[in-house]
Amino acid sequence: MKPRDRILTALHHQRPDRCPMQISYTPEFAQRLRGDMGLAGHGIHNPHGGGNTYELERALGDDMLLTSVGWANSYYHEGDSYVDEWGVHWASQPYNTPFGTGHYTEMTFHPLADDDAISSYRPPDPARPELYAQSERVIRDFKDEYWIVGVTVTTIFEAAWALRGLSQLMMDFATDPDLADAILDIPFRYHLTAAKRLVEMGCDMVWTGDDVGAQHAMLISPAHWRRFLKPRMASFIAELKAINPEVKVAYHSDGNILPIIPELIEIGLDVLNPVQPASMDPAALKSQFGDKLCFWGSIDEQGTLPFGTPEDVRAEVRTRLQTLGRDGGLIIGPTHNIQLDTPLENFWAMVNTIQRTSYDAIQALSKNPAASR
Repeated sequence: MKPRDRILTALHHQRPDRCPMQISYTPEFAQRLRGDMGLAGHGIHNPHGGGNTYELERALGDDMLLTSVGWANSYYHEGDSYVDEWGVHWASQPYNTPFGTGHYTEMTFHPLADDDAISSYRPPDPARPELYAQSERVIRDFKDEYWIVGVTVTTIFEAAWALRGLSQLMMDFATDPDLADAILDIPFRYHLTAAKRLVEMGCDMVWTGDDVGAQHAMLISPAHWRRFLKPRMASFIAELKAINPEVKVAYHSDGNILPIIPELIEIGLDVLNPVQPASMDPAALKSQFGDKLCFWGSIDEQGTLPFGTPEDVRAEVRTRLQTLGRDGGLIIGPTHNIQLDTPLENFWAMVNTIQRTSYDAIQALSKNPAASR
């Protein structure tokens, strides 16, 4: 099957030839993987899809390609410090692994931390044609073969607290909800404009969402999610589907967001990402919501990929295929960008097991679970 047909079949809760796959990587792991695969590559690799060449994704056999417009592209820039176009300041923070030193970027200044700055703040213009040049190229060159995803993650909450500061925005929710609304509307309007443009251009799916889950519970209360984020997300999804009723919408949140999943389905969500197994039971999610929702992710980037053995990785992939991927409905991949601490042996165990396991084999394993161990 073509990659795009494989994705479409799975999203219709039917069985393609194998489970479709999508994998993203931090810039340092991408560089290491290029070396392992003998690929030239160039420039910094943005896992959100901003400025990618898609050399790695296509060589690996990914089934979808990401093209990103929005604040999330600010996460990966070169240099020890920089200021993004929203006015957020960033600093590079090194971390050590057995395979070298990686770098994360952390925010050091929030331009709307001072109340007096809010009324005069002017966000970037989401209508600039240059923002969509890469998306135009990806759709033109690859849509016939691949499933094209327009990325507008960090859609409302995360970009808002980047502007305001997390602690301050959380206090605003309780002490000044009107002010919180004004700040949330800034990234909401920006990313809605971008997402609508991406749908009009021909993207097959829009990937949206915010991290509102912590490891074992919601990061914000379900009540605050319903007050501040649900109405905006409902409007976001409705406006995209008014442009193209066939477009799919994926929602990202790390952590445990079990209390709000029924309401995400209610407002029109198609795909939940990343299904973090340390936070929510993937098999239980399939049992409870699998007739109404598809899933994307589910391979543990906290434990199994960096710290397990290749056989641990293979076993986890097979388990996900038998449960979350049973009868379609799954785009399999890691629950986060692959980190530099992941051994290549584990990475290839994941990729090869996904690509070499047909749905006939999945069904056979489901009938005889002991054979998968």
